[in-house]
Amino acid sequence: MRKTMLAVLMAAAIVPAAGPAVAQDKTVNLKVSLWVPPAHPLVPATQAWAADIEKASGGTIKVTVFPSEQLGKAFDHYDMARDGIADVTYVNPGYQPGRFPIAAAGQLPFTFSDGKKGTLALNEWYHKYAPTEMKDTKLCFAFIHDPGALHGKKKIVLPSDLSGVKVRPAQSTIGEMVKMFGGTNVQASAPESRDAIERGVADEITFPWGSIFLFGIDKVVKYHMDVPLYSTVFTYNMNLAKYNSMSAAQKKVIDDHCTPEWASKVTDPWTDFEANGRTKMKALEGHEVYPLTSDQLAEWKKAVKPLRDSWAEAVKKAGGDAAKIDADLQATLKKFEAGI
Repeated sequence: MRKTMLAVLMAAAIVPAAGPAVAQDKTVNLKVSLWVPPAHPLVPATQAWAADIEKASGGTIKVTVFPSEQLGKAFDHYDMARDGIADVTYVNPGYQPGRFPIAAAGQLPFTFSDGKKGTLALNEWYHKYAPTEMKDTKLCFAFIHDPGALHGKKKIVLPSDLSGVKVRPAQSTIGEMVKMFGGTNVQASAPESRDAIERGVADEITFPWGSIFLFGIDKVVKYHMDVPLYSTVFTYNMNLAKYNSMSAAQKKVIDDHCTPEWASKVTDPWTDFEANGRTKMKALEGHEVYPLTSDQLAEWKKAVKPLRDSWAEAVKKAGGDAAKIDADLQATLKKFEAGI
């Protein structure tokens, strides 16, 4: 009997308390909500991420991915994570203007030149500020899509060309740009955008290149400005109560899948998809992909400078140190060679 007890105690001493998730852990079911359709590159990439979580947890974390707004509208995804309607959600912070002022720095025009390097830079930078700005959820990772452009029924060359034009902006900062240049904003989520243009509710849209085809918007627009105008900040957020309900080993599995490496694995296929869309559009009949001259580009960059001032003011109102936050972002962009 003593030998048996000694063997049990020795075995217990060898197994670490917070090691890999084991069968004794209570099974946790996670619902992951995406608002893009199944054909979007994020969906299979997220499914692969989910499968790896299940494997790493020894099957104690079961993950189901729900695309196409099955669990709720795109605009509601942050609150869905906060409230537990879904356990992990795909969030566009710019869908709710003013709510996440720090994150909005990544949405200023002409910030990122590259989707892959930009994602690494944004993810490292925003993880420092999300515990304050998104404190009622757990940030898994932040990322951007490959820089998008302006597409529409009219050829827009200068900022003044937007005067009187109805634009569906990709995010709130671009919406401010549209108003600043005399245009009108039309609010529509990505899945609703084609219909808005087709019905004449909107004339132009800021959108990444590959997704123009994915959402059928290529059928209702003709002109495409060939410049990395903007990127949109996205995040994967997790319900805090669900995360806190997990064992230490299960939490480690989640943490190990909320890394810069996994941010890249999940989003790089989308970046490639969007970049390839630009090539596809250039070869398409009936569409004009037009560059800007150096003088035209300089005029755009000068015209959008007030947006940075507005961003800084919004951060200050929220109690943040805008100068420090911006300096941190610029240093991180430089580190990853991700800026323009």
